[in-house]
Parts: sequence; C-alpha cells; structure tokens
Amino acid sequence: MQTLAILVGSLRSASINRQLANGLAEIGPDLFKFNQLKLDEVPIFNEELEQNPPAAVVTMKQSLKAADGVLIITPEYNRSMPALVKNTLDWASRPYGDNSWTGKPVAVAGMSPGAVGTAVCQSQLRSVLGFLGARQMTQPEIYLTYAAGFFDANGNVANERTRTFLRKFLESFGTWINKNKN
Repeated sequence: MQTLAILVGSLRSASINRQLANGLAEIGPDLFKFNQLKLDEVPIFNEELEQNPPAAVVTMKQSLKAADGVLIITPEYNRSMPALVKNTLDWASRPYGDNSWTGKPVAVAGMSPGAVGTAVCQSQLRSVLGFLGARQMTQPEIYLTYAAGFFDANGNVANERTRTFLRKFLESFGTWINKNKN
C-alpha cells in the first residue's frame, strides 16, 4: 500500500482543510496509508540552522522522503499560500543537494468559504513546486467551497457526489504516483 504524506496548510485543529484531510483518509483507507505531518514545531526557515536542523525539521524531511507521494491540502490566505506551507517547502528543499521535493509525486487540494476556493494559492504553490522539481499531478483539480453541512457529525464528507469526486481524485493520484516513482 502506498504512503501519502499529508501537509495541511493550517495549524488549527478545527481547520476545514484538516477536516478535508481527515475526510480523504476516511474515503480512501484501502488506497493509501495517510500520514499527516506534524508541523507545529517546525521553526521558521533559517539558513544558519540548515546544516544542523531542529529535530522537527529532520522528522518532517524523513516523512516526506519515506512517502510515495505528498498531498498538500491548504487554505488560501490573502490570495497566497499560508506561511506554514511556504516554510515547509523551504525547509524540505534545503540544504542544497538534499531537496526532498525532487522527483516526488505531489498533488494539491484546498477548501475555502470563498467562491474561488483556493485557486490563487494553488497557482502560486504549483509555481514553487515546479521550481523545486516535484512531479505535480495537475488534473483533476480540487478547489472546494466550504459551506455548513459539507461534513457530517462524524467529520466525513456528507455529499455522495463529492465523495465520489474525491475518491476519483485519490485514485488518480495513486495512478500518478505509480507512473512517477523515483
């Protein structure tokens, strides 16, 4: 079974993007082992620390390297990616010559209460991932608009059509990973 490292771009425990990550894990436990990265102790990137990085950075990089693919599920903050996401991209790409993103299959998804979902954030994120050498799955795209009732009382995606769409997304990512293994 393939392992997915899940990078959620919000630290809030009640984040709708964290709920989406949990919902995807509920939809696809037969497809992947889901490993949500613990990012709350990763400090802001500091080049002075990259030769001897903090333990939380080492653990994060090891999780990324061990994963078959990485799924980034992120909100959009002020028409851009959250600092948490950019910080993770930066730490994982350093030090020079030890870029965890090179050749790594990556998919991006996001949810927002706004009508455009996370489209602007994802566009910027994809630009950075391209520079870092990640192998990005570009279709299908996931720009979800959050509304009350999206998740049921147990935190699962409530709408059956949406569940089917998300299942197909996960299946497509599994295929993408198989085609793009290092």
